[in-house]
Amino acid sequence: QVHLLESGGGLVQAGGSLRLSCAASGSIWSINAMGWYRQAPGKQRELVAIIPSGGRTTYADSVKGRFTVSRDNAKNAVYLQMNSLKPEDTAVYYCHAEGYTTRFSTLDDYWGQGTQVTVSS
Repeated sequence: QVHLLESGGGLVQAGGSLRLSCAASGSIWSINAMGWYRQAPGKQRELVAIIPSGGRTTYADSVKGRFTVSRDNAKNAVYLQMNSLKPEDTAVYYCHAEGYTTRFSTLDDYWGQGTQVTVSS
């Protein structure tokens, strides 16, 4: 069983910054890609940023230049630095990972519980 624990969400004014953290724990053999998704009220969950094991990152167009995803493989952790926040960034942010619990496991998806980010104008 793999658990993803998120932290760092909260209320911030437009133009402010937040840093989200996510650490994986439990039975982990290997983790491939890690990333962040978000879901605003009434909208589909969307990919915000993803960082594969190789370290090359992908961002949604809406956050390019403002958000930075990083990873600490030694800690099985992924981070999302969010700068110049806008009200439209308001959403529940979810940590996501793909990996294996054992060397014989099939590839599985792991999700965090979600953390609320609210940006006021």
